[in-house]
Amino acid sequence: MKIALIAHDKKKNEIIELAKKYKDVLAKYELYATGTTGTLIMGETGLKIERMKSGPLGGDQQIGAMLANGELDLIIFLRDPLTAQPHEPDVSALLRLCDVQKIPLATNTSSATIILESLKDGKFFNIN
Repeated sequence: MKIALIAHDKKKNEIIELAKKYKDVLAKYELYATGTTGTLIMGETGLKIERMKSGPLGGDQQIGAMLANGELDLIIFLRDPLTAQPHEPDVSALLRLCDVQKIPLATNTSSATIILESLKDGKFFNIN
């Protein structure tokens, strides 16, 4: 299973804490992340993560290309809905691609926790 991890600036600490809590679960899978998010998670957890560019510099589009090519199975994208993002069109396209490709998407820590717990318990399955 291939999982992408993305977080807006104000959500970086949340995704780091989530990755620390579920390090053993995440370590079982191929992980991808946008640049800064990936660097921060690797530094805090030691997880192996293939990093893309920073989101505003094209990382969201790189993840989107992977989605469009059927190369990802799950996205955890902790979004900051209260701050305008300069790359909002890229974010919207990424969310739309998840819907088109029927890829599970967690956009907050509650939904991410549910998905990660189901992976931990072996109850998660992709119905594509």
